[in-house]
Amino acid sequence: MPPSELSGGGLNAALANELGKLIADFTGRGAQRSRAFLHQDVVICVLEDGATSAEKNLVAAGKADLVRVQRDALQRAMAPQLIAAVERLTRRTVRTFLSGSDDTGGSSVEAFVLEPEPAAGPAALDPQIDPRRQKER
Repeated sequence: MPPSELSGGGLNAALANELGKLIADFTGRGAQRSRAFLHQDVVICVLEDGATSAEKNLVAAGKADLVRVQRDALQRAMAPQLIAAVERLTRRTVRTFLSGSDDTGGSSVEAFVLEPEPAAGPAALDPQIDPRRQKER
């Protein structure tokens, strides 16, 4: 199904798969579980059990702080690719990207705040119909 036709569960699955693959390609290991949700103007992707062997070894050696610093740097470096994937799949513009992971690098959350969808139909043009615009009058 082309990205323009994706919605609901299909879109959520496509987002989880695409973001998970990009992260796996970038870090060398993908999450064992990933899920994504689009709700209004927010996309959330949760990735679990994605720590690399190197990260697990650093945590075991008491260097979890280094794992967090490395993950933060990787997430910043991946940002343009992750944003592009979300924009392509949702057909919307990402306004803000937020990313974080736990101290072990095992779980992470990628969050995208989208620009609001433009209003459609007659309500978008007529302030008497659109209650949001009535406040402006």
